[in-house]
Amino acid sequence: MDRIDGFSAMRRARWAALLGVSLAGALLHPIARAEPNRVSFPDLAQQVHYATVKRGNVTEHISTTREALEAIQKKQPIPDGTQFVLADYRDGAIFRYFVMEKGAGWGADFEERRRTGDWQFQWFWPNRQINLKENTARCMACHQSQKEQNYLFTAPRLAAFRGTPIE
Repeated sequence: MDRIDGFSAMRRARWAALLGVSLAGALLHPIARAEPNRVSFPDLAQQVHYATVKRGNVTEHISTTREALEAIQKKQPIPDGTQFVLADYRDGAIFRYFVMEKGAGWGADFEERRRTGDWQFQWFWPNRQINLKENTARCMACHQSQKEQNYLFTAPRLAAFRGTPIE
């Protein structure tokens, strides 16, 4: 029996084969992950809850700053520094947060095909730490379809908001 460091040659060969398959899979099918960027977790006390979206056991509370609401309602540009927050609740408990934030020149951080104006996106865990397991590139790609509405899916709700969250 050929043993080195307590492992047989056959066992080492199986481990090597498994490792090779795992590495090849990772190279051929990389898992998209979020990347650190300029988005910071907002002060939730300064946010105005303007919309609620319900899908099965998922409830999303969407909020932004009063300044952003006023700018949109007056058909003015959304100010740099604006943050939108989607608080994702599952079965009544916070599951994660999605934050999009606008900053002057932030679009230049990404190649042209990925840009969403000067918006950047980030996922956060309930403890407000960055969630790098989510795919922010997917978020950017989806929000690109809303270019005419400042990259916001909820632009009509923002314009219609009068103090009570719109469902």
